[in-house]
Amino acid sequence: MPLELLRTPPPKERADAARNRAAVLEAAGRLFAEHGVEAVSMDQVAAAAGVGKGTLFRRFGDKSGLAAALLDARERVLQEAILHGPPPLGPGAPADERLAAFIDAYFDYLLEHLALIRMSETAAPGARYRIGAYRFWHRHTAILLGATPDPEHTAHALLAALAAEHVAALLPELGEQRIRAGLTRLAHSAMQPPSP
Repeated sequence: MPLELLRTPPPKERADAARNRAAVLEAAGRLFAEHGVEAVSMDQVAAAAGVGKGTLFRRFGDKSGLAAALLDARERVLQEAILHGPPPLGPGAPADERLAAFIDAYFDYLLEHLALIRMSETAAPGARYRIGAYRFWHRHTAILLGATPDPEHTAHALLAALAAEHVAALLPELGEQRIRAGLTRLAHSAMQPPSP
């Protein structure tokens, strides 16, 4: 399946719904940045956005749905760079260079939005794998690993090392640089042909 088909299109909505959505996302982004994701309630977001709680819950379901909506625009920037940006993240570089560039860019994205991504990935058992963006990251990685014995499994294995819960647990002990170096080694070893 082409990567373009895995992208989630922006929502189509009435003008008043679009205004409410924008107000909610702006308020949530501001409150999460000021107080941390865990410390902010849906009631606070509704009050700051000037919408009713019912509107907020109908639109986003819960805080993890709100986190996923906030991440949507940020994910599109990275997806666009993968599809149409300059190499090595974008097309035109060898697969191993593209994979290393993707792992590095995704890790930067993950660190910048760790609390939101963690919430969206752990909202329910298996939530991470139902997120449309995960299917995009997996397909892209599997395509780059196309010359390996089992690209689909290897892509899942590489992405497991980038799970927000996993990275959040390792950061205090290992730090950003060691995790990044380990991810680079992992991506490099995944591209190596199997031993005879």
